[in-house]
Amino acid sequence: MTVLRVFIPYFGAKYMRAPRYPAPLHDTIIEPFAGAAGYSVRNHERNVILIDRSEYIAGVWSYLIHVGAAEVASLPLLRPGDTVDDLKIPQEAKWLIGFWINQGSSTPKKTMGGRWTNRKTGTWGDVARARLSSQVEHIRHWKVIHGDYRDAPNVDATWFIDPPYQEQGKNYPYQIDDYDVLARWCRSRIGQVMVCESEGADWLEFRPITTVVGGTHRKTTEVLWQSESEKELLLF
Repeated sequence: MTVLRVFIPYFGAKYMRAPRYPAPLHDTIIEPFAGAAGYSVRNHERNVILIDRSEYIAGVWSYLIHVGAAEVASLPLLRPGDTVDDLKIPQEAKWLIGFWINQGSSTPKKTMGGRWTNRKTGTWGDVARARLSSQVEHIRHWKVIHGDYRDAPNVDATWFIDPPYQEQGKNYPYQIDDYDVLARWCRSRIGQVMVCESEGADWLEFRPITTVVGGTHRKTTEVLWQSESEKELLLF
C-alpha cells in the first residue's frame, strides 16, 4: 500500500500519533474536526468523509481532492517577502501554500518569511510540492463538508473525533460551545468511535493512550474515549 505523508501542516495534526490509535474497523472513516486529517491520511484507501468549520481547511481539502497532479507540480515557489496575493492561482491553492509557509498554525499565512525554503526545513519548496503532486491521485474518492461537526451523517463508520481540546485547544479559531452536548453527540455515533483529548479533560471517560512532547519540550498525555460496542475488538 502506498504510504502518504502530510498534506497540510496544520496546528495539532495527528499524523505522527495516528499509528498509536486503534486501526479502522470500517470501510468509511469520518473526521468531523478534520484539520490535517492525519488519521485518514494514514488510512487513505478507506472511504473518507472530512468535516471542518474552517473555510480554509475545507477549501484546501476540496482543492486537493479535485486538483490535477500537473497543476500542483506547477504551483509557484516563493522567495522571502513574496506574498500569495500576487499569485495567479486559485484561492484555495493560496491557502495551501499559506499553511506551508506558516507551519503549525491554524490559519494560512500570506507572506514568505525571511528564511528561504529548502529540503531540510520541509516548508514550501520543491520537495513539498513534488510530494503533494504525487499524492493527490490517492484521495480522489474522499469527500469534504464545510460545516459544523453536527453536519456529519450518522452512518456506520470509524469515527476519529479530534475536537479542540477542553484545556489546550484555545488556539483554534472555532471553539466548542458546550462539551456536554459534544459528549452526547459522540455517544450517539454508529460504529467504531474514538475521541481524542489531553489529560485533564472530563467530558467523557477518557483513558491514557500515549505521552507526547510539544514544541516547548513539555510532555503531555494524550487520552482516548472509545465506544463500548467496539472496545472489546480493539487491542492497543
